[in-house]
Amino acid sequence: MPTKHPTWNDEDWLLLMQLYLFKPVGVKPIYSRPMVDLALELHIHPQVLYEQMMKLRQIDTPRMERLWQQYGNSPRRLAKGVKMLRQMKGFRNANAFYDGVEETIAEWETDFMPLEGITMPQQQTAASSQKTTMMPVHLIMILDQYFRLTPTTMVASTPEVKDLARLLDIPAETVVEVMDVFQICDPYLKRDAMMVSEFLLPCRLIWQRFGNDKPEKLAALAAQLKAYFV
Repeated sequence: MPTKHPTWNDEDWLLLMQLYLFKPVGVKPIYSRPMVDLALELHIHPQVLYEQMMKLRQIDTPRMERLWQQYGNSPRRLAKGVKMLRQMKGFRNANAFYDGVEETIAEWETDFMPLEGITMPQQQTAASSQKTTMMPVHLIMILDQYFRLTPTTMVASTPEVKDLARLLDIPAETVVEVMDVFQICDPYLKRDAMMVSEFLLPCRLIWQRFGNDKPEKLAALAAQLKAYFV
């Protein structure tokens, strides 16, 4: 992952500084929800923002020194600068970006976009009208847990399944359904059973990306992604 992004602009430091100063003050986890939200806004990978935030913390260049002198002790001035930046017409060309140019969206961005037509009751508020929007990132987390279990333990009563469902804020039954689909995708199980599930296509896509790679790489990613759900 490069340490600099071709669309990074100097004004982005204000947005990053505001996020850095959010309590608890400091460098935020790569996949914390605020970091991901800013990354999606800027269309810059969270890893790049993390590396830039590390530079922001070091204050070892004249540019960083000026930035901190001007905004570091003035939250009001910083908020005003960020507000003006976001009000700029065509900031980051957001409308153009999403208007007929979906093919330019990076793969990591689609991981945080809703799976079309799939929503689930929230684990903690299943009786309410609130629902969790399922995204590929949910499936990535479930696939990581899939490799840690055996088929006989991929049931709603398994503690690991319960814990994951609680983290993702979805029913344990949904975790099990996705794991059942992954069993169909898993060539080692050689399952020929037919299955009708709205998760079939998205699970196949996730399996193509991670299923045949080293589990350690997926585990490392899932460990970082956990911050998004905490």
